[in-house]
Amino acid sequence: ILDLMRRKALKLDELQTLVLDEADEMLNMGFIDDIRAIIETTPETRQTLLFSATMPKEIRNLADQFLKEPAHIKIETKQITADLIEQFFIKCRDDEKFDVLTRLLDVQSPKQAIVFCRTKKRVDEVGRGLSLRGFNAELIHGDITQQKRTTVINQFRNGEIELLVATDVAARGLDISGVTHVYNYDITQDPESYVHRIGRTGRAGNEGASITFVTQNEMPYLRTIETLTRKAMTPMKPPTVQEAQWGQVQQLIDQVNEMLEEGNAQQHRNTAKILLEHYQANDLVTALLGTIINDNSNIEVQISPQRPLPNAQHKKGYKSGNKGRGGRRDNRRRDGGSRRDGGKYGGERREGGRNRDRRHDSDQDFKRKDKKKNQKFDKNTRGKDQGKSNKSSKKVNINKNFKMMKKD
Repeated sequence: ILDLMRRKALKLDELQTLVLDEADEMLNMGFIDDIRAIIETTPETRQTLLFSATMPKEIRNLADQFLKEPAHIKIETKQITADLIEQFFIKCRDDEKFDVLTRLLDVQSPKQAIVFCRTKKRVDEVGRGLSLRGFNAELIHGDITQQKRTTVINQFRNGEIELLVATDVAARGLDISGVTHVYNYDITQDPESYVHRIGRTGRAGNEGASITFVTQNEMPYLRTIETLTRKAMTPMKPPTVQEAQWGQVQQLIDQVNEMLEEGNAQQHRNTAKILLEHYQANDLVTALLGTIINDNSNIEVQISPQRPLPNAQHKKGYKSGNKGRGGRRDNRRRDGGSRRDGGKYGGERREGGRNRDRRHDSDQDFKRKDKKKNQKFDKNTRGKDQGKSNKSSKKVNINKNFKMMKKD
């Protein structure tokens, strides 16, 4: 617009209505000065509408300067988060997050999920890393072309993509009812942005879950979010390698159940007959499981370290959450818990789903290790996803001991 105005190809002297949408994101992207320059060329008699998911000081100043007798419309705090969304947090180091995420995905098996990252670089690395680990994932951020973004969003809406890795800006305005889980790979610096993140799930009367990864130094941010939403997050322990493996086995059993019920296994009957003539059934099943769920560390995923958030206790507008009622310190533990969410929000598998090769390093069980310049995670291959699961009375539920139940 500024370029057109400089070339006198666009005149705004007869403008009647001016709409500023996503004003806070314009601020974050550094466009606020350009916005001011454009507004100053418009008639003072115009009507101005300003929409912003959050209301930082700079946006308030902009509203005071350019809006006349404005009416401030704000969502009531009690309506900020939906009751249908269960909120969890996992306390872990930054270099543990990727393995925590992949194990959660295996245990919970979400139908569709959005993974939020703080930066475009991290979106790139996490999105590509998930694809390497065999997940059906795509990514969007501000550097993705509009055509590519539209294609990815349509695929996600149609169920062709299970995991969408995104920044806050790129995911604004998404309205997809099938999202069962939201994973906050990086906790947001702005508490109100958290509300918009988790609002991508729990839509159209459906239940949803949000899981936030948080480091020790970021706990004050989490408590500030809890204050805003008036809802405490439930602590959750990261799944172990063994639990993730059982999650994969359960998904495989779901697919076998479906194939047998629909009669899609008939084409392999002759091959099975030949194999059974030479091997015991138990040995065959064991070998096939070993082929599908097998460690393979020949591909690495690198997630670059990210600059930590500012110390929340010294950041204006944030209050440390360790002082609670009456100014007394709240010493309740917030890093424990054993909540697992694998069953209640587990999604059905479907055609075109994620590759089923092993993707967890059994040696990496979140033990402290030396700091490195880049994080490296072993890639473990996985076999092909056969199709969508279908619940039935004959379904073998081998994963029942690893459901994530709420602590009393």
